[in-house]
Amino acid sequence: MSTEALVAQDAKHQPLSEADKLAQDAATAAQVRRLANHPDVVALRVEKVRTQIDAVIWLGIFLGLAFTMVNVQSFAAAGAATWSLGWLAGWLLDPMVSLVLVAVLRAEQVTARYQVETGAWAHRTKWFAFLATYVMNTWKSWTHLDVAGVVLHSVPPVLVFLAAETAPVLRDKLTEAVMAAAGTAFTGEQPADVPSVVPAAPAEDGAEEKSAPVARPRRRPARKPAAKPARKLRGDYLADARAAWAPGIEITPAWVRSVCPEISRGTSKNVADDLIAETARPAVAPVPTDQSVTVDQEEAA
Repeated sequence: MSTEALVAQDAKHQPLSEADKLAQDAATAAQVRRLANHPDVVALRVEKVRTQIDAVIWLGIFLGLAFTMVNVQSFAAAGAATWSLGWLAGWLLDPMVSLVLVAVLRAEQVTARYQVETGAWAHRTKWFAFLATYVMNTWKSWTHLDVAGVVLHSVPPVLVFLAAETAPVLRDKLTEAVMAAAGTAFTGEQPADVPSVVPAAPAEDGAEEKSAPVARPRRRPARKPAAKPARKLRGDYLADARAAWAPGIEITPAWVRSVCPEISRGTSKNVADDLIAETARPAVAPVPTDQSVTVDQEEAA
């Protein structure tokens, strides 16, 4: 038997038809597509993207803080002689502010992964660190009305601020992507449009070889598309939170998300504000109308 005859044979040493090859390719492609949409595979891909985003953002933040260090030292030294105590102490001001800022950003990196609020004090500390760095960088340029200097020394602090504010949002959205993939139904069924082809059995010894039947795709009945869940509005989330709230429970965006797991961070804050406004509103007794007063007077008479 020649080498060309052995190439297109399977394990049973039977030649594969073109339809058999296409059926095997279709089954392999369907399996790859199903596994590519598996929640664990999606989570692994998201983790790789998250790692890349964190590395790039942290690199930009450290480069920006390193650029501002020289300007902050010049501002803190205030013309002190080189290598004097005042000149050396000026180098400590920028790292002092930057280390606190990096600590807050590192905590937000972990809390944003699990969609947990860091609280108001974390935001206040971050804002103060950014404002202090910006003022110390641009103070000399503002005093001399140097427009080019203001622009040059404003870009790094503002870019660091935007990167620090954007990073938690991106991590939050990546976590929502993983949760959305985990909520997708994974049945592992073969798509309806993939033909099911069974290779013809080999002919027995001495028996006449019969022509193999034409492989036809086995079609499944068309399934109705699953109805998409109705989109919940802000009022629907507010109604759910109102029903779950009881006196003594502190109303926070995190509590709203625990009551409504599918709500986003921005909507949870708005719903929490609305519910706080409702609960703070004093209850007003209904004022009787003229008709009720008239009826009571007639009954008394």
